[in-house]
Amino acid sequence: MIVPPWLWIPLTLFAAAAQTVRNTAQRRLIDDIGTLGATFVRFLYGMPLLTLWLLGLLALPAFQAPQITWTFAGWVLIAALSQMVATALLLRAMAARSFAIGLVYSKSEVIQVALFSVVFLGEHLSLVTALAIVVATLGAVLLSPRGRNMSSGWADPAALFGLAAGTGFAISVVGYRGANLALGAPPFLAAAETLFWSQLLQALLLGSWLLLRTPSVVLGALRQWRLSMFAGGAGAAASLANVTALALEPASHVRTLILIEVLFTYAVSMRVFREAISRRELAGILLVVLGVGAIVATSG
Repeated sequence: MIVPPWLWIPLTLFAAAAQTVRNTAQRRLIDDIGTLGATFVRFLYGMPLLTLWLLGLLALPAFQAPQITWTFAGWVLIAALSQMVATALLLRAMAARSFAIGLVYSKSEVIQVALFSVVFLGEHLSLVTALAIVVATLGAVLLSPRGRNMSSGWADPAALFGLAAGTGFAISVVGYRGANLALGAPPFLAAAETLFWSQLLQALLLGSWLLLRTPSVVLGALRQWRLSMFAGGAGAAASLANVTALALEPASHVRTLILIEVLFTYAVSMRVFREAISRRELAGILLVVLGVGAIVATSG
């Protein structure tokens, strides 16, 4: 199966849009079922879509079930656990301050992904890529809510939770990329296998924990099934697109381009609250666009 080398770009853009929808839905669930409940919803209600996608691919003559190795299992375990922790930390950051603040601080992930990819995956990081990552990340920081003093905000709960979430997401991204490479299957099948097993593990672990400690949260997630299905479906779609992109392109490129999610989030906020764009915010938008544009222009 021949896959166009540029396919990672629309996949990443779709993942960014779907993540914005998922984060918004999960944030609404926090008030009813808490942070862990909103995290559990993403994993549990995303499984039907992931299962159907994997079975659909395996039913095609072009694909055969790949051999599962211990290396693949190790990467999946790293990706699953770190993503589960990072998702909970991101939701805590959003609850501690605001939706946008939590998201902005978590975008420190992009720089960490680049460093971890070099150390653990041996990926090459060019000077242009490094500069693009820094520029785009700075742009995301400038897009924090107006009136927010970033220089004095690094020690507040939202910042600390957001930064910790960024580290967790960075580790999970490297884990997903490593699992895709270890499986040695075509990109779409590798991503489907990787995501199916990782999210199944996440749903079982977190679901078992909640049933033992706070079964009311699980019951609440079942009662909120309409919004939960929406959040889980959007999350699964975002994850499929994102992990498939990671099977096609180095992690540092994918995670820099996905910073466009910050612009999507900001556009939603402006649309709802009809706020004007300040000079600082305009500068942030331009830096994000410049950074992701450089990544796209220099990618394979």
